[in-house]
Amino acid sequence: MADDLALERSDHDPAGGDSQEARTGTDWWAEIKGLIWLVLAVLGFHSLVAKPFYIPSESMMPGLLVGDRLVVTKFPYGFSYVSPTFHLLPFIGGRLFGSLPERGDVVIVTPPGSTTDYIKRAVGLPGDRVQLQGGVLFLNGRAVPRVAVGDRMIPVDANNECLPQGREDRRVAGPGGAVMCRLPVFRETLPNGRSYDTIDMGWSEGDSFGPYTVPARHVFLMGDNRDNSADSRFSTADLGLGGAVPWENIGGRAEFITFSLDGTATLNPLTWPRSFRSGRAGTSLHPQQEGSK
Repeated sequence: MADDLALERSDHDPAGGDSQEARTGTDWWAEIKGLIWLVLAVLGFHSLVAKPFYIPSESMMPGLLVGDRLVVTKFPYGFSYVSPTFHLLPFIGGRLFGSLPERGDVVIVTPPGSTTDYIKRAVGLPGDRVQLQGGVLFLNGRAVPRVAVGDRMIPVDANNECLPQGREDRRVAGPGGAVMCRLPVFRETLPNGRSYDTIDMGWSEGDSFGPYTVPARHVFLMGDNRDNSADSRFSTADLGLGGAVPWENIGGRAEFITFSLDGTATLNPLTWPRSFRSGRAGTSLHPQQEGSK
C-alpha cells in the first residue's frame, strides 16, 4: 500500500517524469536566437572580410568567364557605405581605414545610384589623364605598352556561346572536335609594371575616349574585354559608370577563382559534377608584376 502511494506521488511529482519531459522539449526561442547570431556572423564576415562573387558577363574576358565564382576581400581599401552585403545605405562620403586601389587591381564597384555590383580593373588614379586612341590606352600622355600575344582558345559552352556580335564568327574546331572560341589577346603593362591580358576584336565605340582627368578620390575603371564592357568610358545612360567613380563606391578586391561552371547544371544533382570547368579553381586574379613569373 505504501509502495503504491509512493508510486502515485512520483507520477505527479514536479521533480519527476513530467518535468523531465518538459525539459527535453525544443527551446524554440534559443534556436531562433542561435539562427539570428549565425546570420549576423555570416553578414558581418561578408561585409568586413570577404564574400563570394559570381561573374555574370563577358566584360572581364579573357581572365574571367561567365560562370566563374571568386572570392572578393572587403578590407584592402578600407570600408565605406557600399561595404555591407546589402546596399541599403545612402551615399556617405569617406572611407574608414581607406586607401586607393593600385593600378591593375580587379575591383568590385557599385555605380553611383545603383545597388548592383560590377567587376572592373582599376587603370586610372586621381590626377591621371586618361585617353584612348584607336583602342590604345594612354596615361598622362604616354601609350600604355601593348603587345599582341596571339589568339586565346576558350571552350564554347552554355556560359560562353562565342556569339559573333556583328563581327566574324570566332568559333573554330579544337582538339577532338571540340568547339573553341578564338579571341585575339593583347597584353598591357601599366606604369607600375603590372600586366594583364585584354581582348580587342577591332574597332568599337569605346576605342576613342578623352582625354579625361581623373578627379580627386576617384578611380577610372575599365573591363579587359575592351569591346564589350560598360565601364568608365561610357555614360550611365549607356549603362556605363559615367566616368571615374568615387573611391567610396569601391567595394573590395577580387582575389582568386574558387570554381567555375559551364552553365549545363540543372536541378538534377547528377548534372553537377560534369558542369565544373577544369583548371580554373585557384587562379589568382592579381595582375602579373613585370619581371615575375
